[in-house]
Amino acid sequence: MCRVLAYIGPEIPLEELLLTPSNSLVNQALDPEHYPDLQLAGWGFGLWSEHLLKPEDPFIYRRPMAAFYDDNAERIIPSLRASTMLGHVRAALYNSSTVLVDENCHPFSFEETPWIVAQNGELPNWMLLQRELLQHCEDRYLKQMRGTTDTEFLYVLLLSLLDGNSDEDVRRAFEKMVRHIAQAMKDLDLPGLTKLKMALVSPNRIIGVNVGLGHQGETNPAGDWKKLREAAPGTDDFALSMVLEPMYLLTGRHVPSDDTSFDFEACEVGEATAAIFASEALTEDAEGWSYVEFGQMVFLENRAGQITKTVSTLSV
Repeated sequence: MCRVLAYIGPEIPLEELLLTPSNSLVNQALDPEHYPDLQLAGWGFGLWSEHLLKPEDPFIYRRPMAAFYDDNAERIIPSLRASTMLGHVRAALYNSSTVLVDENCHPFSFEETPWIVAQNGELPNWMLLQRELLQHCEDRYLKQMRGTTDTEFLYVLLLSLLDGNSDEDVRRAFEKMVRHIAQAMKDLDLPGLTKLKMALVSPNRIIGVNVGLGHQGETNPAGDWKKLREAAPGTDDFALSMVLEPMYLLTGRHVPSDDTSFDFEACEVGEATAAIFASEALTEDAEGWSYVEFGQMVFLENRAGQITKTVSTLSV
């Protein structure tokens, strides 16, 4: 599956998130810690920075090739800084059914919304499920779709269900979306293991989601993801472990240092000035990182230089 990385905090060089950590996002495309396959189907990032000519708009970069093959990465990234960032490397099937174009790379960014989105997940049979789900989608977002991915359609569906942009609005919209998906699977008799590990990002805000459906479309799949991971890749148990595994969270401070490749120091929320939400820890030992467990949403915000964090359990 794909890898996601979101950041809020003081404006820092982008390479300190995407290139220099021992388990940087670009490195995860080549050597993911928690997934057996390479991430070859594209990559991208979106960011906000006061150094941009249009600091109110996200700077979006996407390219349909493996991140470690992108010759622009080491040229563009060192020239950029970010106070808010969302990055992604895309995994896909290793066959000709995978469409490699810019439009299928994350993050997705539409007009008329402050949110950009990236996902580590999968909605099986999503093109068929649209028969039931399109009734919940607004034309103003559908008209902006350019690609052929489930994530972009989920972005349309989620935005259409939003009544506002508060944490509570987003939580309710996401719960509605999961329930609509489960009902559509039932109505069309298309149950399927569904992984929705999503990051919604706007300036100084991250909303991280870790939820999904079981093999039969149930909203409460359960199991010990570590034990399930012992099964062979390609088995039902291994696939379920990918749904149930946690996401990673770091709250801390940015502490530049000449003798380290990871310039963050973990600390409690009351002292934290930066936060990272990710599919994998950016350090090999994961020291200082906490979990966002399956079934949870985390709401992170940078308020005048201080990080606030709220964790909520989804009711689906």
